[in-house]
Order: sequence, then C-alpha cells, then structure tokens
Amino acid sequence: MVGEGDAVKIGTPVVAGASVKATVVSHGRHDKIKIFKMRRRKHYQKHQGHRQNYTELRIEAISA
Repeated sequence: MVGEGDAVKIGTPVVAGASVKATVVSHGRHDKIKIFKMRRRKHYQKHQGHRQNYTELRIEAISA
C-alpha cells in the first residue's frame, strides 16, 4: 500500500513501480528462549534453547 492522504494505492499483491529505500542499522540475536518438553511417566525430558537472528532496518523513503 502506497499513498498520502486520500490518494492511496493498494496492490494485489504489489503496487507497480513502488520502491522502498532502507538502510541496515544492525545485525543481532534476540534473547534466548528455553524449550522444555516432557512426557509424564515415560522418562522423557528434553531441554532446548533458541536464539533468533535479526536484521534491524531503517526505512528512509517509500516512493510510488
């Protein structure tokens, strides 16, 4: 979707000729999420952790 005020264009799935200018601010990893799975009475326990990578962007301009 691109627009300003009443002049709004909605794409299905994209708006033809629209572009976004962005710069990469940083790369990093989120906090660790602890995953614990267990089945009662079956002697099954599983511990696992996960950290998702991310890229932080700054949107400079959106033009149509």
